[in-house]
Amino acid sequence: MIMSRTVKFRCYLILFSLLFTDSTWAVSGVYSLAGPASVIGSASTYEARDNDSLIEIARQFDLGYSEIVQANPKLDPFLPGAGKRINIATAWIVPDAPHHKDVIINLSEMRLYYFFKHKRTTFVRTFPIGIGRQGFYTPVGSFQIIEKKVNPDWQVPQSIRREEPGLPAVVPSGPDNPLGFYALRLSLGDVLIHGTNRPFGIGRKDSHGCIRLYPEDIAVLFEMVRKGTKVTIVRQPVKVGVRDNRVYIEVHEDDSIELNYTEEANRLLRRNDLLIKIVPEKLYDALAKKNGVPTLISE
Repeated sequence: MIMSRTVKFRCYLILFSLLFTDSTWAVSGVYSLAGPASVIGSASTYEARDNDSLIEIARQFDLGYSEIVQANPKLDPFLPGAGKRINIATAWIVPDAPHHKDVIINLSEMRLYYFFKHKRTTFVRTFPIGIGRQGFYTPVGSFQIIEKKVNPDWQVPQSIRREEPGLPAVVPSGPDNPLGFYALRLSLGDVLIHGTNRPFGIGRKDSHGCIRLYPEDIAVLFEMVRKGTKVTIVRQPVKVGVRDNRVYIEVHEDDSIELNYTEEANRLLRRNDLLIKIVPEKLYDALAKKNGVPTLISE
């Protein structure tokens, strides 16, 4: 199968734009990492309308369910109410990795980052994801993409068929296929990066270990990556970063691991020579809230 003309046009438009600018292109979700900045994007607000839900608003702004709920803890996720101001948390600290290259997935925030270079500048494109639920946790480690598949059939693993005996051995491609229309196989058993026919699962721990993207996002990522692309999967509930000489922290609640959040924050700040710049009260407030949003902790 050949990528649709619409998707190809979107990808070409991204690349064409990058040829003529080294600044952030917010419309496409492509951000520049020029200089020492490690905080990308910017937050905004949205006024809810009648019958809006946070699930629908999240997809509109390419956020996952957990991201928008953490950023709006006092609102009803299903009916926040007409006129309510919704925090749109479209800002992130990039994951801590030796080299910002290829794909990095941070399970704690349920987000995928794809890094690429143009001229001497590194750019990043980021997508919300769904990951493995309890008992089927998505593993951490370094892998690579070994296969790209359009309209994949789902070869149902025996572990899932034991759990759901009514499933066939193979689910053919189509709108009812849980893999969606694009799949990237990792060098890790049956683990895939793929689309989904259940977009409300993005931003949730809802899979059997695979990594899910919105249908519109997997179409873009599928076209950008290649066989052999490295995929690094990490679990980083605490991230620190700098933008415009200001120090930020991003904290996510992650019940998959045992972690002293205060010790981890201090370790990261000390390692990056940032501890002297922070205001302790701001740091402890951010650690207490764990709202998943980059929060200023310096003067």
